[in-house]
Amino acid sequence: MNDPQSWVKPLTRIPSSLKPLVATQKKHYGDVLHPTRWWGRMPFLFWLVALFVGFLERKRARLTPVMRALLMTRVSQVCHCAFCVDANSLRLAERCGALDKVLQVAAWQESTLFSEEERVALAYADAVTATPPRVDEALKAQMKLHFTEDAITEMTALIAFQNLSARFNAALDIPSQGLCDSFKGRPHA
Repeated sequence: MNDPQSWVKPLTRIPSSLKPLVATQKKHYGDVLHPTRWWGRMPFLFWLVALFVGFLERKRARLTPVMRALLMTRVSQVCHCAFCVDANSLRLAERCGALDKVLQVAAWQESTLFSEEERVALAYADAVTATPPRVDEALKAQMKLHFTEDAITEMTALIAFQNLSARFNAALDIPSQGLCDSFKGRPHA
């Protein structure tokens, strides 16, 4: 991949230490994900990032798979990360089994598709992603009505992770990969 939109050249050869991650990406997506060609310049750090997201996406996570994908999609939009919007929209569509919510995330405040819990979480994602974060007392109270303190902590970590990922990719102009275009309507957790 040598995309003219990217101002830092992607690696053409992925370090051998990342082969297990690359194999997983190829199995699930059919190709190496674009950010790997930049993160690959720092293989050890990329493994740490992969472990971080792996922990947040674990089976015993405090947030549902749909909630995680919803929040990651929203943060990606707020940070203007083309790759992240694409990848997380696919994740949300797979987990919902449809594109309905994906198409409404940007307008979540006006949409009737989201539950009250999802709306509070989306408001929190917007507030945490703001620079500086704008989590006011009213939002804190709403969060405590819907989520445990452990879930709030995990949600904050997820939002912070997605901010790191989206800001890294957006700053380097890492392009979309057309992943969500392949969605066929099959639920996948």
